[in-house]
Amino acid sequence: MAKQLKIDFVSDVSCPWCAVGLASLDQALTKVQGDISVNMHFQPFELNPKMVPEGQDITEHITEKYGISAEQANANRENIRQRGAQVGFKFSGPDEPGGGRSRIYNTFDAHRLLHWAETVSADKQKALKQALFKAYFTDGQSPGSHEVLARVAGEVGLDVARAKEILASDEYAGDVRKREQFYQQLGINSVPAVIINDRHLISGGQPAEVFEQALRQIAAEA
Repeated sequence: MAKQLKIDFVSDVSCPWCAVGLASLDQALTKVQGDISVNMHFQPFELNPKMVPEGQDITEHITEKYGISAEQANANRENIRQRGAQVGFKFSGPDEPGGGRSRIYNTFDAHRLLHWAETVSADKQKALKQALFKAYFTDGQSPGSHEVLARVAGEVGLDVARAKEILASDEYAGDVRKREQFYQQLGINSVPAVIINDRHLISGGQPAEVFEQALRQIAAEA
């Protein structure tokens, strides 16, 4: 009988290592299938909660935030693109359709939509999360755009009219803020943060082998 584990995947839809981490975790879950089953919940974290609605040039933002050169920023992005390719996730390059993710945006409304999706089903929430990663990192679309958010919601089978209604209001804003504060108070200050059974923390976009080993060890101890 498969051991049941709970996973809280704390992340932001504009975090490239979160996209890598989720793809890597999915590879690990495939490897433990039959031995371990999971209930996965996607929890909100904003890398840039004060980001203006129109967003900011990605290279400008990264050089300002981390105090690195444009060359270093580009090298980091290339490293992430290669890591993504290893786990089957495509980051578009600067010369490809999608523009290589040229801007970074406010993601609070995306988190409100993900919170709603969880009330529909865990599967819909995960599908929306994955689709938002693709929309931003692969297709170069803004996760702050209500038009993009509603369309992507529809693409994964969620009610578009309901999505638009939520986006036009402040529905779920309080719930998202509470969850963000909860994880901040736990000491989560970088993402992805993968919390298993409310006790075990795995940080960063780890290789699938690391996730698999951790899942098997925690399941054995459960």
